[in-house]
Amino acid sequence: QLQLVESGGGLVHPGGSLRLSCTASGFPLDYYAVAWFRQAHGKEREGVSGRSSNAHSTVYPGSASGRFTISRDLAKNTVYLQMHNLNPEDTAVYYCAATGPRSGLDTTVVVPITSVDAYGYWGRGTQVTVSF
Repeated sequence: QLQLVESGGGLVHPGGSLRLSCTASGFPLDYYAVAWFRQAHGKEREGVSGRSSNAHSTVYPGSASGRFTISRDLAKNTVYLQMHNLNPEDTAVYYCAATGPRSGLDTTVVVPITSVDAYGYWGRGTQVTVSF
């Protein structure tokens, strides 16, 4: 079974940058579409980036567009989320998620990040706090 572990969260000042990592074990990420979600206190979980299994396609909602970048290193079986120009509204627990061939979804395109239901594998999250 695919397992995901996030790291790299912490406290950062407004305007700062942070890179989150998501290390996978159990299976190689080559055939999985991956995504990052976040959940702020009292709010629903929302997607902030997604990437197809062949890495040809990515998606970012308006709140993340131009500031966040999702990438992966297959040799390390790791997915990254590079975040720049962070603001207090980015404070949340950030989760890595993946969905693979057994889901029945076409992972060669970005699996929609508008719903958590499409992703069957989740990490436990890492806290990002943006504050002075």
